[in-house]
Amino acid sequence: MTVDTLAALSEARLVPVVVLDDAAHADALAGALVAGGLPVAEVTFRTAAAADSIRAMADRGDILVGAGTVLTAAQVDQAVAAGASYVVSPGLSRAVVERCHELGVLALPGAVTATEIQAALELGLTTVKFFPAGTSGGAPAIAALAAPFGQVSFVPTGGIGPKNLQDYLSIPAVAAVGGSWMVPRDRVAAGDFAGITQLTADAVALTR
Repeated sequence: MTVDTLAALSEARLVPVVVLDDAAHADALAGALVAGGLPVAEVTFRTAAAADSIRAMADRGDILVGAGTVLTAAQVDQAVAAGASYVVSPGLSRAVVERCHELGVLALPGAVTATEIQAALELGLTTVKFFPAGTSGGAPAIAALAAPFGQVSFVPTGGIGPKNLQDYLSIPAVAAVGGSWMVPRDRVAAGDFAGITQLTADAVALTR
């Protein structure tokens, strides 16, 4: 299951990082991402609407939904109960990773140093979120870390946009890139899903 999830993320190349303030927008937002050619989303647990939003998206059956900003094992339980297929954390938490293993979902914890990556390996992981990418050395740092950690793949997130996307995607060790520029919070709140579909299609074109 987790292997399939990672393969799907790698195929998508881009993971939209979504902040939803109202779960009523979740279904339409998922539809906009699918229509734009990107059937994947990471819904962050930064708002009270997160679990209901994940449920609404997962129930569609045409989009791979994960939970982001997951800080505790209890949040892992909430996310997976709502239908999340993967769990993303800003840092490396043994409790979160072990709970993901128990539930059979992919864990993508944040790791930006050699020490953190080794700790992730010791927990049985081979893919980490590189966050915050922009302020942690960016693409050159990932390229440098990939040399000693040849078996590790990275999902950089934070400070990535159309202008520097290819800097990251050109690194063989980068499985996918997380970004929010195709799902601006104000456009979601305004219900501009046609605009989000266009931004998503433009983003997908940049990965080709």
